[in-house]
Amino acid sequence: MLQALIGPVTGLLDKFIEDKDQKNKLAHDLATMADNHAQELAKGQLAINAEEAKSRNLFVSGWRPSVGWCCSLALFAHFLVFPTMDVVTAYMGIEAVPYPAFDMDSLMTVLLGLLGLGGMRSYEKSKGLTK
Repeated sequence: MLQALIGPVTGLLDKFIEDKDQKNKLAHDLATMADNHAQELAKGQLAINAEEAKSRNLFVSGWRPSVGWCCSLALFAHFLVFPTMDVVTAYMGIEAVPYPAFDMDSLMTVLLGLLGLGGMRSYEKSKGLTK
């Protein structure tokens, strides 16, 4: 939302500020404002994630692994179990049962997000920062 406001506000600088250097400085400050805001939001989320990971309560710190296992099981079923069952049923001469359709876009979005967090956690563990 902030990014949508930057263009019109920068255009208004030409009408109200005559000093070219000051106008350029303000335009630059406005252009970097959205990036700075996004960076602050990401830092806040990282702090929340760190506090969640420290918790001994399974319902606080265990939700990410449970989602990861659900994604892993869904991928396992979709890419290994269902195709294997197709081969086995075809070999036995049994008509294959239609399998449920997977929403791979949603699944991959969740899984890739978790893998990014998992990669950061693996890095932390390799540096001895966590247990």
